Amino acid sequence: MLVLTRKANQSIMIGEDIEISVLSVLGEKVRLGIEAPRDVPVFRKEVYLEIKAQGDEATIQVADDTTDE
Repeated sequence: MLVLTRKANQSIMIGEDIEISVLSVLGEKVRLGIEAPRDVPVFRKEVYLEIKAQGDEATIQVADDTTDE
């Protein structure tokens, strides 16, 4: 894991197309801005894990449905 220190109004680049900007720091909350191409999905981790879990459940259900035939 790469660990970087940034202040408000500073950014990091991921590759050539993705920029993560620190918009503000208020106490323990950090506001980030993310600029990425539209074809790059960007999710909060808890949302990503939920989407992945639903996808895994759908895959399991489809597999179960095809074995019943």
